[in-house]
Amino acid sequence: MDDSRETFGPNAFVTGFPVRHSRSPLIHGYWLKKLGLRGSYRPYEVAPADFAAFMGSLKDQSSQFIGGNVTIPHKEMACRLADRPDELSQELGASNTLWLAEGKLHSTNTDGQGFTANLDARHPGWDKHDTVVILGAGGASRAVIQAVRDRGFREIHVVNRTAARAQELADRFGEKVHAHPMGALAEVMKGAGLFVNTTSLGMDGETAPAIDFLPLDENAVVTDIVYVPLKTSLLKQAEEQGFVIVDGLGMLLHQAVPGFEKWFGKRPVVDDELRALIVADMEKH
Repeated sequence: MDDSRETFGPNAFVTGFPVRHSRSPLIHGYWLKKLGLRGSYRPYEVAPADFAAFMGSLKDQSSQFIGGNVTIPHKEMACRLADRPDELSQELGASNTLWLAEGKLHSTNTDGQGFTANLDARHPGWDKHDTVVILGAGGASRAVIQAVRDRGFREIHVVNRTAARAQELADRFGEKVHAHPMGALAEVMKGAGLFVNTTSLGMDGETAPAIDFLPLDENAVVTDIVYVPLKTSLLKQAEEQGFVIVDGLGMLLHQAVPGFEKWFGKRPVVDDELRALIVADMEKH
């Protein structure tokens, strides 16, 4: 473990492999300063082969960490190794937030909360529809599927290049979820009120394939969990066709809120200043 520990306040971390790209230290550092709290939050890179030992050190408290965030590729193992994974993370099979309580290591997954909170903040009323189309059936789509199902959407169409992967998610998340191949995209979009891209299409400014969003409900919202760039080519296409768009940055910011509250005892606010700080960092890199 890193010996450069704070001598006061709770210590939290983000771990992944690699982890240097994470903007979580910026987010939590901003809140610690804003709220005038003592404590620390820093990146801690752990190779997959060493992750089980890292989790063990958290349980015996030799690390002096009170908890932290887990990112790729450790989320599934974090869920398996936690003493008390909650129902959300157990259904997902992945945890992104850990905390110690009464000698036990607890875990949850806040990605879905981040997704819905972002939409609540950027376009209230987005959830007044019945049908959602989710593009992609990778790991990132799981939390989105779970979140929109639990928010009350009655029809959730998962469209993926490999239909079998989409079917696996339909089997996992219940009868409201329907699996489709890419060829069915235009059909399932008819009248849908929410379109979510969970794939890497458009990431880092790459051009995404052309999508006709016009079959959607005229009041539909199109969102992307990718946030680099803020306005992906997919979002640009939707905006040009007259649809409300919501970028993915808020999902990153809002998913951090529950963990911070557990570790440091105060619930932080996602404000314009924090968003501007992260956008500025994105522009530097």
